[in-house]
Amino acid sequence: MSNEKILVVDDEKNIRLTVAQCLDPLGYEVSTALNGEDALKQLKAQEFQLILSDLKMPGMNGMEFLREAIALHPDLQVIMISAHGTVDNAVEAMKLGAVDFIQKPFTPKELRDVVYRVLNREHHAAKQESKYRKALELALYAASKRQFEQAIAHAKQAIGLDPARPEAFTLLGELQETTGSRTEALKNYRVSLDLDPTYKPAQENLSRATRSPKSRPSL
Repeated sequence: MSNEKILVVDDEKNIRLTVAQCLDPLGYEVSTALNGEDALKQLKAQEFQLILSDLKMPGMNGMEFLREAIALHPDLQVIMISAHGTVDNAVEAMKLGAVDFIQKPFTPKELRDVVYRVLNREHHAAKQESKYRKALELALYAASKRQFEQAIAHAKQAIGLDPARPEAFTLLGELQETTGSRTEALKNYRVSLDLDPTYKPAQENLSRATRSPKSRPSL
C-alpha cells in the first residue's frame, strides 16, 4: 500500500469524486480542490507528491495553475486531465512541466496505471542507476583479475542499461585498448565525447591513444 499525498483539481464534482474513489483503495491520501486558486492555497499549506489537474476550469485554468504550481514547487509532478479536443493543450502543458496526461473519459484502470507509472518513475530510475553502477563495478573487478572478456561483457551491460552516459563507453574503450582492439577503443572514446564533450577521462584517453598508439590505459 502507498501513502503518497495526491491533490485532484477539477471544477466538476463527479470527476473529483471518481478520481478519489479510484485511488483511495490503493492507500493514496487524496485531497480535492474545486479550482486553481483553491489548489494553490492547499499547495502553500502542505506538500503533495502528485497533482491531477483538469485543463479547462473557470477562473484560473489548468495551464495557469500549472505555471503557478511549478513556480512554487519546481519538482512537483503534475498529471493533466484533458477532455476531447484538448490534446494539443495537454502536450503544451507537458512542455511547461506536466509529467503526463490522461484523457476523459478514462477508466479506473487507466487512471490507476498513469498514477502508478508517474509515482514510481523515481524509484525505477534509482533502481536503474544502481544496476548501472553495479555493472561498472563488476567490469572493474573483472579487469583487476585480468578477466578481460568478463570485464568487457559487464561494460557492455552497463551501456545497455544507460546508453546516454559516457562512463561505460570510456571503460569499454580502455578494456579494448588493453586487449589490443585499438580501433574499437578509439570509436568508444569518441562516442563518450559525443555524449559529453567535457568528460575528461575520454578526452585524455583519446588524446593519449592518438598521440602514442603503443601506450595503454591504466585500469
